[in-house]
Parts: sequence; C-alpha cells; structure tokens
Amino acid sequence: VTRRKKVRTTVSDPAADRAADLVKRQFRVPAPNVLLVADFTYVRLSNGMFVYTAFAIDAYAGRIVGWTCSASKEDRFVRRAIRHAAHLRSGEGNPLLGNTIHHSDAGSQYTSVRFGETLALSGLVASIGTVGDAFDNALAETTIGLYKTEAVRDDSPFRRGPLHRLTDVELLTAEWVHWYNTDRLMHRLGRIPPIEYETVYYATNTAPSEAAHQ
Repeated sequence: VTRRKKVRTTVSDPAADRAADLVKRQFRVPAPNVLLVADFTYVRLSNGMFVYTAFAIDAYAGRIVGWTCSASKEDRFVRRAIRHAAHLRSGEGNPLLGNTIHHSDAGSQYTSVRFGETLALSGLVASIGTVGDAFDNALAETTIGLYKTEAVRDDSPFRRGPLHRLTDVELLTAEWVHWYNTDRLMHRLGRIPPIEYETVYYATNTAPSEAAHQ
C-alpha cells in the first residue's frame, strides 16, 4: 500500500483544560467497558476534498463500538461517535456506568467543553495522552491504520468505485466495521473476531458489568 502525505487532523488547543492521562499506554484491560479509545482520520474524495471518520473502540477486544463520518472537523461528529457507543452498549444490556475511561489525543475536538459534557452524559471519564505522541493512543492509531489500508485504499473490496460523496465513505465504513467486528480474525484474540471474543467473556462472567468496574 502506498501511503500519501498525511493530512493534519487534530490540532491541540493549549488554552483548553486537559484531562489527565489515566491509561499510561496500558491498553490491555480485563473486561469490556473498562476503556474506550478514540480518534479520527481523513478520507480523500475524488474531487480532492476530505471527509472525516471518527471511531470509538473498546480496548478489551478492539471492537469498534461507535463511528461516524462527517464533512466537517467540528467536535459534533466525534461526540456523535461517543453517543453511538453508549447507545450500543445500553442496547446490549451492558451500559456504560460512569467510570469507563475514554482515552484520546489532545486534539481540540476532544478537549472542548461540549465534548466533556457528552462524555459525562454517556457514562465516560476523560483521559488524554501527551501532545504529539502517537504511542499514547496506539490502539486507536492501529485501528485507523487498518481502516485506511483495508477499507479506504483504491482496490479495497469494500469500495464500489470512486468516493464522490460523504455517503460513499459512510457506506464503505459501515460495511468494513461490520466485517471487522464480526469476521476479522484477530491474532491477539486467538484468531477470533472481536464480537466473538466479547461473547466468550460475557458467557463466562455471570455479572459482567460489575466485574468490569471493580
């Protein structure tokens, strides 16, 4: 895969209050709903313009629990990904209970007052890595790398042709996320998909929510 010149997405806001780093690069967690990591990336359209895709990823199995695409980098689209994640977990009967960590970089989208309010309302606690250090959000960076090489590249099986519009990116992202969560064999999970790995956890833990937050 030939990588193009990177486009700067998040820009840190030195005037914004920043949450402490609660993760310290420790992305291995004992259960779902302990740690979510988040980031977003750009996708180039055929006309040279960009759209942006945000992800929220549960660190336990690497499952993508929230995502959204947008033509704007304003914070509302990363907030939407978080709300999707909270709604998914609630619908599955394993809601976020107020002490799930949400870890991101120091981009202005993730340090805005509105984003902090969205985290609190969604049952999440903010954690932010150091500025300019990709290793502090390595799990999210890795997932975005897979998205760019497996879904976005020109010869990807998830593409139906050139990406002309936001809806084209949304369609390929939806199909890739579904495949990633349900069919992609993950080496660190013993070569099973993320959803299957979570299912095994819940099947062997009679009180998953309580165990995840002890």
